[in-house]
Amino acid sequence: MKSNPVLVTGATGYVGGRLIPALLDEGYRVRAMARSLEKVASRPWAGHPRVKLVQGDVFDPVSLERAASGCRGAYYLVHSMIAQKAKYVEADRRAAHNMVAAASAAGLERLIYLGGLAKKKAGTLSRHLQSRIEVADILQAGPVPVTTLRAPMILGSGSASFEILRYLVERLPAMTTPRWVHSLNQPIAIRNVISYLTGCLAHEETSGRTFDIGGPDILSYRDLLDIYAEEAGLTRRLIIPLPVLTPTLSALWIHLVSPVPKSIALPLTEGLTSDAVCTENQIQSIIPQKLLSCREAIRLALDRIRQEQVDTCWMDAGKLLEPEWAHCGDAEWAGGTIMNCGYRATLQATADEAWQPVRRIGGKTGWYFGNFLWRLRGSMDRLAGGVGLRRGRRHSREIGVGDVLDFWRVLRVDPPYRLLLAAEMKTPGEALLEFQITPATGGRVELRMLSRFLPKGLLGMIYWYALYPFHQWVFYGMLKAIAKAIQKPIVSGPERFTPKLHTAYRLPQNKAL
Repeated sequence: MKSNPVLVTGATGYVGGRLIPALLDEGYRVRAMARSLEKVASRPWAGHPRVKLVQGDVFDPVSLERAASGCRGAYYLVHSMIAQKAKYVEADRRAAHNMVAAASAAGLERLIYLGGLAKKKAGTLSRHLQSRIEVADILQAGPVPVTTLRAPMILGSGSASFEILRYLVERLPAMTTPRWVHSLNQPIAIRNVISYLTGCLAHEETSGRTFDIGGPDILSYRDLLDIYAEEAGLTRRLIIPLPVLTPTLSALWIHLVSPVPKSIALPLTEGLTSDAVCTENQIQSIIPQKLLSCREAIRLALDRIRQEQVDTCWMDAGKLLEPEWAHCGDAEWAGGTIMNCGYRATLQATADEAWQPVRRIGGKTGWYFGNFLWRLRGSMDRLAGGVGLRRGRRHSREIGVGDVLDFWRVLRVDPPYRLLLAAEMKTPGEALLEFQITPATGGRVELRMLSRFLPKGLLGMIYWYALYPFHQWVFYGMLKAIAKAIQKPIVSGPERFTPKLHTAYRLPQNKAL
């Protein structure tokens, strides 16, 4: 049966990105579905001989059915909370109906769904948990048998729940807390979740059944805060209960002190107002494994972060959107005028040498020049409800399409010649930042920085021209700092240049230059 592929939806998400290598280790053939093939192709397992990458979208029934065709079963790991924000309930409902239709049309033998753990009581659950239950009901109403795993809080490096916990403890020596910090939860380590997911595929007796999955500990969020502080080598945090704090206020506070935005923090904090404790443990006898305690899971997650071995992150999810005008040949585009600011410098260096500081940019490395301005811009964005600068980057040296880089997202990576970033901060328009490295004769390279911006209305124009002097100063300084970072002399520049927008960027043809 392992010769028949299994479909994994949400292949670039937090759970899906970890499930696929586990399935491959078990000998399964995997069909990894994502909306962006370029994004999923950057994953380390993408080139595995038993992996087939397919483009598909749960909101596009035709592509979903095409992706499921020929598979023995499918993992349904899609959640619209990041991509659709406040509209995620309706989006998840529509996506679940599409999955039921596609599974039936493709003749799948079974579906495996990872949902949320909560008592099914009308009117007492958050919208988030009610939506998770509704999705399970929709899938189970279809003709294809469904295995539903109901999970509480998932602990692991890169999970949204863990990042909230980490930033609250590390940033706040004292904090006021709402009543939900005393709600009971049974957190489970991400590696245990993955083991249950892979085990369900191997055990046919799990088909058509619902299981609660949790770790060995039942504790409150207050207990988790204390455990994290101990494992991180921090003093015990002063926690002052404040009953008037609502989930909305808690989410706003999390938005300010952590990289997790309010749109994600709110559903998660609302979910913490209800106890999430397993009501049965039948799956433990079917798929036995060592369940990590909360302390062990937190210790392991911290080790992975210190070693820069975070396989997937909550920020990975979401659609990779490249603006239509990014491929436009002229400054005068149908949707408006494309503004640009370009600087270049010629370095006595190879392309590989010039690429090293470019691929490390952002995160703990910073931006080489004017870092206080970058931090100020990030703080202003955070206060305005944007993503801010705290997201950093997953790895200090490795970078791939779809990765988050502070308040940017990677659209293109062509080592050692090109890095293209799309802005995700709040701006009155759409912005791109591009680094280009072009080999020249005599062991030299030309390093270019190009900012492009499509303003929206008068406010967008004011925004661009107000920041334009800062762009010039920062770009000039960054090029000099990058040359200094690799200890290579600048032959000419930095200087402004006007990009020839009528010709698209092409990689150097002769890479031996």
